[in-house]
Amino acid sequence: MLHSRGLAALILALVFFSTLHAEYLYKDDVVKNPQFEEQINSIGAELKAKTGVSLYLVMVRDLDENQSIADFEKQLALELKEPAVIMTFIELKQKVDILARPVALYEHFNKAQVLSPNATFIGSVVSAIMFARSFDEASELISNRGGTILPILAERAKGDDIVSKYSVAMFNGYSDVAEQIADHYNVTLSSSAGSGSKNFIDILRAIFYGIIIWAIFIYVRGKYFRQKEEHENV
Repeated sequence: MLHSRGLAALILALVFFSTLHAEYLYKDDVVKNPQFEEQINSIGAELKAKTGVSLYLVMVRDLDENQSIADFEKQLALELKEPAVIMTFIELKQKVDILARPVALYEHFNKAQVLSPNATFIGSVVSAIMFARSFDEASELISNRGGTILPILAERAKGDDIVSKYSVAMFNGYSDVAEQIADHYNVTLSSSAGSGSKNFIDILRAIFYGIIIWAIFIYVRGKYFRQKEEHENV
């Protein structure tokens, strides 16, 4: 009898521990990778222990009809205890957002930077030239560079590489937010990605946008010389 009760108590404790350990990857209908889950929960648990802030990652295939990602996050926030930050990825809509409760938590990390479509200065300048409609908008695009999610999601991938791309992008963004929150509290996370992965991504983006700028230059130069030749032949 005592042995059975002890075994039951052990099983209950293990189940309880597993539930706690898995809480920071709050929902995952996309990646479904045990190693990815372990990495996210490791960072989340350390962040919670050192700062008191819970950082949740939610990854779903799609939302209900006419439901916005903001409404979805607000609904999730009702289930979670504050202080909490919720990072949400909607696969079919290719949307990412971050909700903080209470709102004062937004001061602990730079949401605009994390969700910037540009990872590097070169990329932000190109975006400002191509898409900005005013000087203020261009300045904002350039100042909010350093995106750690959207530049990776924008990369082309096929087959199983698509899911790998999602896991890399969301892990990178999750680590970025966790590190910024930790920095606000003057603590260090031993389980986070650190600056190494960000520097590597910055190098890749610099090469990527460098190729784009070079291609534009070649195109413009070729067009100029063709027009010049046509003008001379007239």
